[in-house]
Amino acid sequence: MTPPSFEQFTISLKTPVGEVSTAVGVPTSFVPVASIVPLARRLGEEAVALEEARTRDTGDRISCQKGCAACCRMLVPVSAPEAFALREMIDGLPDERRHAVLQKLNTTRARLEEADLLARLTALGETESPLSDDEMEPINREYYALRMACPFLDQETCSIYEHRPAACRELLVTTPPALCDDLLNNPLRPLPVPIRVGPALALLWSELKQCAPMLIPLPLAVEWAHAHSDEEQEVWKGAELMERLLAKVGVLLEQEFAHRKTQTAPGS
Repeated sequence: MTPPSFEQFTISLKTPVGEVSTAVGVPTSFVPVASIVPLARRLGEEAVALEEARTRDTGDRISCQKGCAACCRMLVPVSAPEAFALREMIDGLPDERRHAVLQKLNTTRARLEEADLLARLTALGETESPLSDDEMEPINREYYALRMACPFLDQETCSIYEHRPAACRELLVTTPPALCDDLLNNPLRPLPVPIRVGPALALLWSELKQCAPMLIPLPLAVEWAHAHSDEEQEVWKGAELMERLLAKVGVLLEQEFAHRKTQTAPGS
């Protein structure tokens, strides 16, 4: 098999906390949408790193450390491209490890069904009318009330750390760790997120497939990807995927700039 060829690009993005600039190799061939996920994650991580540096410069401290898994009891949303990438990663695990992961996913699924949440969470990945934040709030609270560990958590450590969803990478707080005992009700101070990678990938998939933008609950992401395996095999030109992704990132950056301007306006 001939190795794929790549075209080199330098991507520069102006974010509210500085410029992100990175060199990337983009496949010149036709590739599935999951192939764009590493690039999206890299852009998001570099932007978050700038935000962390700004926070340290102001004297604040990021509370999140290795071994802290309080947020791993929350409902984590993933985009369709991330779900495909996650399924691909799990399918590539050694047999014993893969079976253990799938068993934990099945156990989580059973508990969600017992809690009368499974049908509602499954619908989130198939809906033509995504729920608003206000409509999602009661679902988020019911899920969090279970205090159920993420199926990918192993002894309070993420077992898929290098492949974890963008939403997990972006959730950092500067409030005392003790407040994370109740993430929904305590006055947490989250780090602002310059580039929201999950929503950008969701918008990309929405445009490619002419469907509603959606975010899939992490515990059901692998199941969702298997159910949509035909779509997972569809391919697009690598450069086209990159350009479309950057357009979505640009839209979200404009919204973030506007939001921060509103937050710093006199009287806000």
